[in-house]
Order: sequence, then structure tokens, then C-alpha cells
Amino acid sequence: MHISIAPWLIFALSGLCPLRSLALGQPRYVETTPASNSFRLVHRGTAANLYVDGGDYPGVVRATHDLQTDILHVSGCTATINEDVKSLSGDAVLIGTIGKSRIIDQLMRERKIDVSQIEGKWESTLIQVVSRPLPGVARGLVIAGSDKRGTIYGIYDLSEQIGVSPWYWWADVPVEHKDSLYVRTGRWVQGEPAVKYRGIFLNDEAPSLSGWAKEKFGGLNHEFYEKVFELLLRLKANFLWPAMWDNAFNEDDPLNPKLADEYGIVMGTSHHEPMLRAQQEWKRHGTGPWDYTTNAKTLDSFWEEGIERNKNYESVITLGMRGDGDMPMAEKDDITLLEKIVTDQRDIITRHQTPTVASDSQVWALYKEVQGYYEKGMRVPDDITLLWCDDNWGNIRRLPTAEERERSGGAGVYYHFDYVGGPRSYKWLNTYPITKVWEQMNLAHSYGANRIWIVNVGDLKPMEFPIEFFLSFARNPDRWGKDNLQEFTELWASREFGPEHSAEIADIVSKYTQYNGRRKPEQLEPDTFSLVNYEEADRVYSDWKAIADRAEKVNWQLPEDKRDAFFELVLYPVTASAIVNELYIAAGKNHLYAAQGRVSTNDLAHDVQSLFAADAALSDEYNHRLAHGKWNHMMDQTHIGYTFWNEPPLNAMPAVTEVQPVPEARMAVAVEGSPTASSRDLAVMELPVFDAFNRQTRSIDVFNRGTAPFEFTASADQPWIRLSEMQGTVHKEERLHASIDWAGACEGSNTGSVTIAQKNGPTIHVHVQAFNPSTPKKESLQGFVEANQYVSIEAEHFTRQTAAGSVHWDRIPGFGETLSGMEVSPVTAASAEGPQLAPVLEYRMFLFQGGSFNVEAILAPTLNFVPGRGLRFALSFDDQQPQVVDALAHSSEKNWEQAVSDGIRKVATTLNVNGSGYHTLKFRMVDPGVVLEKLIVSQNAVPTSYLGPPESYRNPAQDGDKAPDY
Repeated sequence: MHISIAPWLIFALSGLCPLRSLALGQPRYVETTPASNSFRLVHRGTAANLYVDGGDYPGVVRATHDLQTDILHVSGCTATINEDVKSLSGDAVLIGTIGKSRIIDQLMRERKIDVSQIEGKWESTLIQVVSRPLPGVARGLVIAGSDKRGTIYGIYDLSEQIGVSPWYWWADVPVEHKDSLYVRTGRWVQGEPAVKYRGIFLNDEAPSLSGWAKEKFGGLNHEFYEKVFELLLRLKANFLWPAMWDNAFNEDDPLNPKLADEYGIVMGTSHHEPMLRAQQEWKRHGTGPWDYTTNAKTLDSFWEEGIERNKNYESVITLGMRGDGDMPMAEKDDITLLEKIVTDQRDIITRHQTPTVASDSQVWALYKEVQGYYEKGMRVPDDITLLWCDDNWGNIRRLPTAEERERSGGAGVYYHFDYVGGPRSYKWLNTYPITKVWEQMNLAHSYGANRIWIVNVGDLKPMEFPIEFFLSFARNPDRWGKDNLQEFTELWASREFGPEHSAEIADIVSKYTQYNGRRKPEQLEPDTFSLVNYEEADRVYSDWKAIADRAEKVNWQLPEDKRDAFFELVLYPVTASAIVNELYIAAGKNHLYAAQGRVSTNDLAHDVQSLFAADAALSDEYNHRLAHGKWNHMMDQTHIGYTFWNEPPLNAMPAVTEVQPVPEARMAVAVEGSPTASSRDLAVMELPVFDAFNRQTRSIDVFNRGTAPFEFTASADQPWIRLSEMQGTVHKEERLHASIDWAGACEGSNTGSVTIAQKNGPTIHVHVQAFNPSTPKKESLQGFVEANQYVSIEAEHFTRQTAAGSVHWDRIPGFGETLSGMEVSPVTAASAEGPQLAPVLEYRMFLFQGGSFNVEAILAPTLNFVPGRGLRFALSFDDQQPQVVDALAHSSEKNWEQAVSDGIRKVATTLNVNGSGYHTLKFRMVDPGVVLEKLIVSQNAVPTSYLGPPESYRNPAQDGDKAPDY
């Protein structure tokens, strides 16, 4: 397997073919068999000595002890930690920070190591095998850091290479035993991360995280946070906003900030908690109103205490002010007041200047209404980082302009995997495919918002996978491009569960996050997915069932010691999501069947009750049986039964209906495409049209409204109509499938009917239409073809694309709700306005008549992140003048709520087509940032559904050259 090397990773070793990638995206330097002159970390039952200078940073010394423990867990051998180099012999691991370690500095002076690539850099690491570094030492494995975190990251990099997952504690990933461990001769440099501060925000932490931590640790105290700090460092992160709902990090346990600094974690406070003071601290101790116009002296004193308390701890200091309780400060934007607040806060910081405070970054979070203050002219000094935010639903609202990218304080992004607020809170499971995270954070990286990336992860525990991707991408975005996302997932699965099932597990994880990204579980309703059109609800159910079955199969194939981790990271989220989707689909069918009068209505009511109980049982297994109860309360979050934006106090089963069947047999019929049913004699129903290109199979349900069974017959009046069953006995319901023998159908429109007759009962007729045009023929079709008066197109299935210089359309695999997305690259390209050349996607199709067509573009719900610019594209047929469309022309609160709830934005445009025959729809770039997922071209209303009509028939054999015309 080819592994691409990141620009910041200089690898002077060849011929490396690891069997298992234990460090995601990095070359493997640890092996279990020796090579020529390799370093012996564990050899013949003995571990190499570890050396660390006692005068180095406490976090470095502490992490060295973690390495000692990790080596023991992997090999069963204990490595001795030495602070006296004279006691070293044989092979030894030499750990230290430049300027803090006598041995590292000595090796530099003696030119045994070259640190020019890391010295003076931020969080950079050199790992190198050195021959005879010291008297009596045959080989040294040097782990040298440019600063304390550079060294710590190097230590944990070695831990991961030997087989200790960063999630060994937080997700119970087992450590595989190895008798021997060797480090190949070579040199590895990990340079500065692309994003300076990379971290998470523990938020919305009740009831799950807070309940679990109280039982496990007695609260969110230093024992809890030590686990968080270590996890972040193993993930090579450095930044934390602590839990704040009913917690005050600095006050609740004074060891919290002290240990954070010793570990090497930079602490901050959330977007609405300025000057290192928690909201809860004001609630506990504040006097007077949280209002700077009337209570400035008290607030200044309150903030001053925060800076004084934390003056020697590395921090990122939040500035500004919002209203109390994460609310807007005032109905009227008082920019002058806010500027004064920031000025006064900066004066406080200056008065309490220490070397640590002098180097602390300061940040102004432009969250919600605060961005409006900036847009109306409020400014802060250039050395303050502007923290731009998403819309709480994963869509970044604003990114720096070229002028703003020159500010010394730079910019960052506050992102969300969890949110409490409208249109509906989501706190339960991961609903973010990493394709979505990549697409948005790639915008941030490309537009220079790279000083701080922090993501709201809620309770942390259910978000393990996207957390690791977010932090990995922040560190090295060049390594994880859009075409490497599946590789990332497979490497992650291989590290946690071994290579045997990694591809299967990666596919399951990718699909479950994509399916949850279609519609968050908290937003599901019984009528979310269509129960009558395109068999959509059944297809969604089948999608979930397929991956849940696959996950269960993998679970039983894994060794028993890996099943807890697999349950936490894969099996539970997949199965629980599948259950909730099936629950709502069953409730929807129950409502539909009740309206149709089916006796199976009552079975579906029972199914809903059973699924509701299964959800509770699965949460109970997570809380009480998983890992011997280690994670009790972590799945306390309610997630079923939302009636407005906020979570229900308890899970509430969707309402179901029961019916009273008549005491005899009573036949009725329902057909695909219609919510109604009929039991009347000579009633005529109609199936959706069949066509010779898509060659559909349609369903006819014959069901009972009574308790007694009945016999029925089914017959067609045309020989080209095929039925799956010609007769049968119905106790509750039977589904027939109708299809067409196209060899026997005439050219043009064919009509016929199916007759369903109950023995000694009514007869019902189902009208059938089959369209078999003389031209075009299926085998010679070029591109797509209209059916049922619409053409449905997946964006990646273009017939041709043209580029404009280096600007071109790119595919994002696995993006969006159905298949993929197409976006313009580079995302920083200038807008293509007027007649200038622009990248174009072309879609050739055959239409059976001309006239006025509705073209609906299905887009990602991206926002206009460049100020003063829309989010535009242009559409045209053939050689018509392109019609420019702004995806955000209708940007009301209601439109936004619809877009983020659906996970897509639908933008409709009317275009005229001159006559029948072949036509080419052209989708032209105007503004970069548009991500196209699907196009629907129609003359009349398309049957409603959540995911839209399945893709129309296309003949890919007749496509043109798919490569871009550079």
C-alpha cells in the first residue's frame, strides 16, 4: 500500500511495509522483528532503559512514566526510568526538550543529532536512532522536542507505534501483546502543526457526562480531567474548553488548572465566559447584574481575579461579553460599549502581566449575534484572534478576507458536533460524516483560519471517531485530502481492531455516519421518509439493517477482548441508530395502515413498542453491562420523542394507532405511489408509469380488513404485464410485484390493467402504463433519459467537465445524502462573474418534449462565508445564456432551519428547452464553496420524498471523456 508522506514529515527510511498501521497516516518505524542495526526497545524479555532529565518539564517526565506503563502493557517488560546517564548501557531511549534536557543539549553540541528542523518551532519533534550517543550506550532512540508538547507528542507517538491506541482508556481498545519491539534505524521529524491550538469543548454535559463522572470520580474534578488531558496529548491536541453547564473548572478543584498546565494542556473558557472565569462562578459569587453599563467595577474585579488566579498557567483568554447564560447581551448592538469592554479587559491583562500571560493568546469569539457586531464595524486590536463560528450545524458562517488574513492575531473556528438549540437539539450520537467535517474545515484551512480550531463534542464519549479526525486534520490538513478520507477510516479501524476487518469496519462507520447525516435521529418523525413513493422508507430501513447486520457479524468474528471497544465505537451507534430509524418508519407505517384500514396496523403498533423497548435495552447494556459498568450514565441522553427544539425529559415513544378488524374477510388493495386504498367493487387504482429504460418493478399490496382469511386471484389483461403471484391466501397482507416483459410491449405507450379478485368478494382493477419509445434505444442512449417527466442526476455522473485554468470541479467521495458531492477546487478561487471562463459540469439527457422545466439543484447547506458575496452558480441548457442563481437568495430563518434539518439546500430555477431530443444541462461555477450533490429536472411536480427520486437511467458507456479539460 502506498503511503503518501506529509510535507512536515521528513522520512529518511526506505523499504518500510508495515503489516498494520498503528500511527494514523505516519510511516511505521516500530517492528516486531529486528533489522540491521535496529534499536532494541524490547528484546529477549528485557526493555531498554528510559532516560529523562529531572529538570525537564513535569509533563515530559510524567509522559515518560506513561511510556514505561505502555511498554509494560504491550510486552510485559518493565523499562527502568533513569535520571543519571552514567547508569545507562546497551540501548536506551533518550527523552528531552531542547533547552531543558542536558543530554539533548549535549547531543546537539556534539552534533550527534541535528535539530535545525525543529529548534525554535512550535510543538515539533525529532525521533532518531543514534549510534553510540553516550559512553556505554550502543544505540540511543532520541525523542527530542522543540518545546514541552513537542517532546510529549514524540513520547506518545512511540506509544502508538508500539500498539497503544490513544483511546485505550476512553474506548477500552485492548493492547495487543508483543514479545519484541524494535525501532528501525532512521530519522523522523514531525514539524509544526498547521493549526496552532487544536482542541475540544466539553459542553451540554448533563445528564450523561456529568452523571458518569460523578459516579466514577465524584464529579468533574482533577481525576476526571487527568484522563481528558492525557487523551488530548495522545491525540496530539493541546487545547480545552472545560465543561461549564454546572461546573467551574478552576474553582471546583484547584488542582484542575495546575495539572492542566503541568500536563501541557492550554486552557480557555467558552465563547461567553470571558477572562478565564466560568459562568457558574458569576452565578455563585457575582453581585449585581451582568451588565457593564451599570456594574462595570464589579465585573472588572471579577475578571481581574480570573487573570490573577491563572497568571502562571498557559491559557487562551476569551475577551468580549455576551449576555448572562449564553444569551445576546442586549437587544440593541452597543458597539462602543463592547469596544470599551475589550479595552478594559486588555488593561486588566496588562496590569497582571507575567511571562505566561504575556505569551497567552487572546481570542474574541464571533458567535451568533457577536458576528453582527463585527459586521457593523466593531474592531479589536490586531493581535486578538478572531474566532469565527459555524451555525451550530456544521456550516461555517464567515472566514477571513485577504485583508483580515494579515492580522497578527490570525483567526480560528469554533465548530459543533453537539448542540442545544434550534431547530432541534442534538446530543446523543455522532451525526457528522468526516466528509462533511473535511469539506468545511478545508475551507477554514484554505482561507487562513488556522490559529485555533475547537469543536463542541458534548459528552466526548460518543464522538471518538470525529474527534480524532478533526484533531488529525487540524494538525496536518495536507495529509488528509478528500481522497484520503476512507484511508483515514481504514487506518483508524485497523489500529483499533486489527487489519483483518478494517475495510469492512471502515465502510460500516462511513455509512452509518452518512446515514445519520441525512437526518439527525433527534429530528426523525414518522413521516420523514416517504412510505408510498420510491419505496423510500423501505430502502432507508434496508440500508440501516444491512450495516447493522454487518456490524453484528464483525462483532462475533472479533476476539472477545476487542468487543467492548467495538460495541462503543461501532456496534452501539450503528445498532442504536438503526433501531431509532426503524422505530419511526414503523410508526409511520402504523399511521398509514390505520388510515388504509389494514389489520396489520396492530402488528406495527406492537413493533413500535418492541423497538422502543429495544432502544432502552441497548442503552441499558451500554450503561450497566459494557466493560463491567464502567460507562454507567454515558447513554442517559434522551433522544426519542422531541416535540419542540429542546430534548424531552424522558424518551417518549411515537404515538401509535390500533384498529378493530371486522369479524369476516374483507379484501382491500393499495398500490405503490398512493396513500389511499380501496375495497370497492370495480374500483380502479393506478401504478406509476413503467419505462423501458429504468425497467421498474412496482408493488401492489393485497390486504385484509377483517379477521378471517380470504383467497384471491390476480390476472393481467395484457401478455406483457408480469405478476409475481397469480393467486394466494391472505391472512393479513401479501405484496405482489408487477413488471413488464419489454420484448412483448409495443413501441410507444402501452396500457393495460391488473385485476385483483377476492373469492366470493369484490374485484379491484389496477391501471398499468408502460412507456417503450422507439427512440432513443437503451443501448445507444447518450447520458440520461427522462422518465415520468423528470430526470434525477447524481452530481458526479456528469457527461463532461471543463476547467478554467487550474480551477476545476472536484469530487468529494461519500459526501452528502446519497452518493457524493462536486465542489470547485481550489476553494479560494475568485468568483467567475460575467462572460469570463468558468468551470462547467455538463449533463446530457434525452427529453421527450420541450417547454418549461424546473431545475432543482440539491446543494450542501453551505453559507456565504465570504462577506459581500453570495453563494452563486449558473444554469443553462445547451447554448443558452447562463442564468445566475444565488443559493442564499432566500435566507430567512425558516429557510435556514429547513436546510440544516434536511442536511441539504434545495434551489429551484426555471429554464426553457427548445423541443424534444438531446439537451445538455450546464452547471457553471460562479462562486467557490458551492457543493452540488444532485440535480432534478422536471416539467411537473415530482412525487414527494425526503431523499428525492432515485437516479434516472443513464448509459455510462456513452459518456464522453470524464477527465477535466485543463
